[in-house]
Parts: sequence; structure tokens; C-alpha cells
Amino acid sequence: MNRKYFLSSLLTAGAALTSVGSWATPVLTAKKSSVKVPPFLKPGDTIGICSPSGFISLADIGPSVQLIESWGYRVRVGSSPGQQDFIYGGTDLQRIKDLQQMLDDPELKAIMCARGGYGLVRIIDQLDFSRFKNNPKWIIGFSDITVLHCHINRNFNIATLHSKMCNSFPKDWTKAEPIQIETILSIRQALAGEESAFSAPVHPFNRPGTVTAELIGGNLSIIETLAGTASDLKTKGKILFIEDVDESLYRIDRMLWNLKRTGKLEDLAGLIIGGFKLKPDLPGEEFGQDLYAIVNNQVKDFNYPVCYDFPVGHQKNNFALKCGMLHKLEVGTQQTLLKSIRINFNHV
Repeated sequence: MNRKYFLSSLLTAGAALTSVGSWATPVLTAKKSSVKVPPFLKPGDTIGICSPSGFISLADIGPSVQLIESWGYRVRVGSSPGQQDFIYGGTDLQRIKDLQQMLDDPELKAIMCARGGYGLVRIIDQLDFSRFKNNPKWIIGFSDITVLHCHINRNFNIATLHSKMCNSFPKDWTKAEPIQIETILSIRQALAGEESAFSAPVHPFNRPGTVTAELIGGNLSIIETLAGTASDLKTKGKILFIEDVDESLYRIDRMLWNLKRTGKLEDLAGLIIGGFKLKPDLPGEEFGQDLYAIVNNQVKDFNYPVCYDFPVGHQKNNFALKCGMLHKLEVGTQQTLLKSIRINFNHV
């Protein structure tokens, strides 16, 4: 196993913690969670696979189907994988039909989105969640699937799973890197209801503190895009995690200003900065600040724990996080730890 990211084997590597300002160290505990948690899976349960965003071929989902079936689950591949309408996994109507059928199907206990890309924002308002609301199931994915995580959290307060998708499964499991194995097995562990504990190295800009609160978040650009819509996240009193890919520093700065101006950073319980794969500045158009300085500038007036370089995002070390569920975030001088909390869950 890659032992860098788990509590049992956190690498501190002698990293020095640099204080940034005179911050108190808050220790907060949230009220009992009212989130509705879909039933955890047991052997023989069925997982549906659809592609509500970008195109993916049937061949490319083959390795994920084989591995999920080896875990003891059944797999039902929908009609959108293999469909293509330019960059999309079929037309808007085709993708709506496939995802709607899976949302409504009581035999499915989870829906894994095959990949991200773009397209969910085009169809989210045409989906009917009435049956899903009464018979919830796990929605699995990240990147563009942040639209679903945010919409479901905002409107139905149902837990979802932010994790890798079919296009991240290795073609040959026997040749997979340890970090690939760990992160994909974290999906299985989450679906089975196992507790999780993920850690990250200390960072000079980390702000210490311990909080227990609901965990929400996902792709930063998606969260910003949803502001003012029916899918807009409510962040007050919650632990927010963000990540992004292929964005310039000035765009990250602009998006964080949006989060601050819309109040999303003001009353957080905690902030987790995941992986950010950035576009380099153009020669002569250097932004002048790195990611850490940009974030620190936006949160300097607030007093809650902040951690950087957490293993979530468009990267190999992208672990499965249960959105909507209670987590304990501990940002200390020796480690950063995020643990899921199983108590007080309102299973449905």
C-alpha cells in the first residue's frame, strides 16, 4: 500500500510548520447530522454505470466492470456508455433518459458515473429526483459530477460519494500502482460502510484546529458555476473541500473571490484544499502569487482550520469521500487527518 496518505503511516518527513498570523486553534463540534444516508452495499447488490457527462467507450469501462463484479456486486451498464454526441455521452435527451432510469430503479443500490468531462449542468434541471428522494442510492463520481453532489446535497440532504470513476480504473489490476489500488479500494470500503481515515503531509500554510462537521465540496469551477442556481451549495457550518484541474492562477483567484463574495468562505467549519493541476502563466503575464498565497489571502480574516495538498482531485491520490456525512478534521503540527464519523447517521 502507498503509506503516505493513511493515518497508520503518515510521512511527516521532518516538515516544519510555519505560523501564518496569530490564529486561535478552534475545537468545534457540529450538531447531530440530519443527512439521509443511502443503504450501504452488501454482496449481490447491483451498481449501475452511466455517462451523464462526457463520452466513454464500452471498452474503456470494461476493467471497472470486471473489478466491481470481483467485489461481489452485480453491474448494470446503462445506454449512455458507448453513445457519443460530439464530446458528450450521447445527446442531452439520451443522457437524461439513462440517468433518470437509474435514479428511478429500486433494484440499483448505487450509480457510478463513468467519467467526468462536461454536460451535467445541461440536464440537471430536467431530472426528476422524486423517486430517488424516497429510495436513495449512492451517486459516485467527481469532476463534472460535482453538479450532482451539490444539487443532491442542497435539495435533498442525501449523502453521495466523491471518488474516482470508471475511466480511472487500471486496465491490468496486477500492474496497477499501489496508490491506484488504494484509492480504488477506498470506493469499495466506502460503499460497504467502512470508516475512513485519510491524511496529508503538513504544509507551512496549514492553519491548526479540530472540527467535526458535515463534509461537502468538489470541483471549484463547478461550485462557482452553480452559484445562484437551484444547485448552489450551502456551506455554513460545514467542512468544504475543493480541487481543480487545467485552470490558470488568475482564474483560481477569481473563483475564490466568487466564493468569498457569495459568503461561502465566511462561516465554514473548515477548509480542505485538494489537488490543483494548474496551467502555467504565459511569459510576461505572470500572476505573482502561487495557489497557497491566493487561498491564504481569501481566508486570512476567518478563524477555522485550513489544510493544503489533501489527497483528493484530478490526480492519482484521489480517495473516496462521503459528501454530506459527518467528518472530523484535525489539522495539527504533525499531521492532517480527516475521519468519517459513523454515529448519528440517519439511514434510509
